[in-house]
Amino acid sequence: MKIYWQISYFVIGLLIFSYGISMSIKVQYLGIHPWDVLNIALFEKFGLTIGTWNIIVGATLIAGTLVLKGKYVRIGTILNGVMVGMLVDFFLFYDLLPPQTNIVSDILILLSAIILMGVGGGLYSAAHLGTGPRDGFMLTISDLTNLSISRVRIMCECAVLLIGLLLSGPVFVFTFIYTFIQSPIFQKSFLFFTDRLNTRFTSRNNVSM
Repeated sequence: MKIYWQISYFVIGLLIFSYGISMSIKVQYLGIHPWDVLNIALFEKFGLTIGTWNIIVGATLIAGTLVLKGKYVRIGTILNGVMVGMLVDFFLFYDLLPPQTNIVSDILILLSAIILMGVGGGLYSAAHLGTGPRDGFMLTISDLTNLSISRVRIMCECAVLLIGLLLSGPVFVFTFIYTFIQSPIFQKSFLFFTDRLNTRFTSRNNVSM
């Protein structure tokens, strides 16, 4: 029974997370997350779609994690890498997003997107079906170098941002403050949903005993 709840957490979390990414792309001129800067830069430089590049980058990171003998690739990691890209393309293609109007509303859209990404990321991670491709890669680097996860994250995202910038990706103010807003929301969301899942099944086990 627990696996059904985990799958629900995972799928709903990915939907929310992907919608948040799509919203941020809609107002990308304000600045977006470094990984999305890279995906958009690759899209504008080489074609395909933003979601396709999300999948390609994710697959590359999964391959890198496996080469480095990382232990963080699970079924959820692969599904994450594919589903997020497909969902982002779906939301963008059908334009199921709030319209751009003015700078104030666009900032509100972007802040809402960051919140959704934090909540969605925490929700799908709470399912414990596998980390995302990017997180799995960074955790592997952390294991190999004995550097803290936060330091590895900063290093990786700075490198990704530099590549995206060199490819003329959309970098602006919010690009540099994204992580500071999203990470605390992600952490609180992850802890909340993990606790809810554990409490639900701990209570049931106690009742059955």
